[in-house]
Amino acid sequence: MIGFKPSLPPPETPLDRPGLSDWTEAYDNSGHIPDAAAFLEAWPRDAAAFRAALGPRAHLDLPYRGGLSDPERERLDLFLPEGEPRGLAVFVHGGYWLRFGREIWSHLAAGAVARGWAVAMPSYTLAPRARISAMVPQVARAVEEAARLVPGPIALAGHSAGGHLVSRLVCAGSALSPEAASRLVRTVSISGLHDLRPLRFTAMNESLGLDAAEAAAESAALHAPAPGARLAAWVGAEERPEFLRQSTMIAAMWGGLAETRLVVDPGRHHFDVIAPLAEADSPLTQTLADW
Repeated sequence: MIGFKPSLPPPETPLDRPGLSDWTEAYDNSGHIPDAAAFLEAWPRDAAAFRAALGPRAHLDLPYRGGLSDPERERLDLFLPEGEPRGLAVFVHGGYWLRFGREIWSHLAAGAVARGWAVAMPSYTLAPRARISAMVPQVARAVEEAARLVPGPIALAGHSAGGHLVSRLVCAGSALSPEAASRLVRTVSISGLHDLRPLRFTAMNESLGLDAAEAAAESAALHAPAPGARLAAWVGAEERPEFLRQSTMIAAMWGGLAETRLVVDPGRHHFDVIAPLAEADSPLTQTLADW
């Protein structure tokens, strides 16, 4: 099934789903999270505190060549553990490919760094300046640059849109170089978006510009996994139903073709499901660092 493509063309109009008529509302996370604004305020504050505490082991604003001639966004931060790193973990941020950057997520490196991993966090060019299909190889170049700096195994993690991007890097025909791909040991997609076709019918598509062909081509769940891929699809139990469907879908589609886990984290929603990455002994950090 390597190279699997959907046998039917993606629909040009939204398919009715029982109980679902507003696709924009279906993907509205902040509107369904109590005190969502508090998370947006806390993330940059916690990130800055982590960078300050790490001191000289925080290497910031390292450039990479992502192919989009975007020097402001083609940069990564690298956080080092004490002593020789066990390997490299790369975390790719979310924000529906439209917002945020690496600088507000630094604290999420704390757990893996405490377990002896170096953690790289890249920014990437956002829509509408870049199409999603261009972000995938751009993030691959960021992973390759971080891999040049840190030897050993590579673990990928991403949240939401970042979960999509790292999952695309472990599809058959990956944009990663063979050398970097050969070092991959696992991928953790947290609240990842693996079926982009419904996003065409949301308001955000005015900026994303997804058409039917790109939405299908960039949906990881519609590709076969790369040989040897290991994927954990991690999602909060209190997330919007579409996010539960997205993680369940890729776990089902890739099950039997790759080592795949579906983890539904009790009590977690889209904004706090990533918080355990800051804890060395959380099940999420253990999955990233030691599965």
